[in-house]
Amino acid sequence: MPLFDFFKDTIFLKENSDLQDRYDALMKLKDEYPKCEELYEELYIIKKGLEGENEIKYQLSKSNLGLYVLRDINIECDGLKAQIDYVVLSKAYCYFIECKNLVGNITVNEKGDFIREYNINNKKFKKGMYSPLRQVEAQRDVYKKIWNNRLSSNKVINMIKRFLAENNFTDTHRVLVVAANSETILNTKYAPKDIKDKVIRTDALVRKIQYDLDKSDKTIWYSKKEVEDWANTFIDMNVVNNINYYEYYKDRFVGKEVIKEISDDDLKKRLLDFRVARSKEMNYPAYYVFNNEELDKLVELRPKTLEELKNSNILAPIKVKTHGELIIKIFNEIN
Repeated sequence: MPLFDFFKDTIFLKENSDLQDRYDALMKLKDEYPKCEELYEELYIIKKGLEGENEIKYQLSKSNLGLYVLRDINIECDGLKAQIDYVVLSKAYCYFIECKNLVGNITVNEKGDFIREYNINNKKFKKGMYSPLRQVEAQRDVYKKIWNNRLSSNKVINMIKRFLAENNFTDTHRVLVVAANSETILNTKYAPKDIKDKVIRTDALVRKIQYDLDKSDKTIWYSKKEVEDWANTFIDMNVVNNINYYEYYKDRFVGKEVIKEISDDDLKKRLLDFRVARSKEMNYPAYYVFNNEELDKLVELRPKTLEELKNSNILAPIKVKTHGELIIKIFNEIN
């Protein structure tokens, strides 16, 4: 360990994310395909993932531990591919981090199974999920294949050093699953100890790295230059993704402009917003547009044509004549 190495900064050697590219493309397409349900579902998932990654970035940025960070690393070996949310290198260890920003609570049972619980429309769901820990371990295995190939081809390293390096690989290259949703309850009370130590919340990430550093052998800590060189090996391995996500999603969503019917509450809010704006525009009371009883009947009927609105007798003829086309426009926008 260098005696005068006071490296404390967090350096993001790679901080761009595939999720950001996806999000930007979907936001652009949202205006072009306003009635595509699948687009909105994809946008929600991508947004949650991006928020989770950004929270990890924030926590690491203020760690003051001396870290090199790489975000969204893609590697390939022997036909195997791995996408790693974060690679974090400290003075002692390399961490492979899988970010999970899920709605609901996560329990890890005594068998190491991951179980997710969440509510939809006041209905409780409890489902098993693919282990994110096995997922990130598989990512590390792909890296290990590349690492072994490079180690074997290095003629300078003798057999003893190669043996020691291979036997210390798992300890040196650690895996973590980080639950990034601040509202998620993470229950690992009955999880096996080797899993419990690897599944943490975002706000515990820096403490975990600090704890590992405190327990490590400081006499063999890496210098800033050595950590930087280590981080650059991941940059060299990274397979650049040149996908045009705007075109990718556009092809995917063509012909799928069907959106779920808007709820009564959301529809009522839109009509109320219209009533306020229209009454201000016409400079007369809001009930001259339609009153609350008429509002409820409009929400129930959901007329799609001006003729249907006229025949419903919900509004007086003068109201239909004055506001009818604008009201029908609101209903057509949601169907």
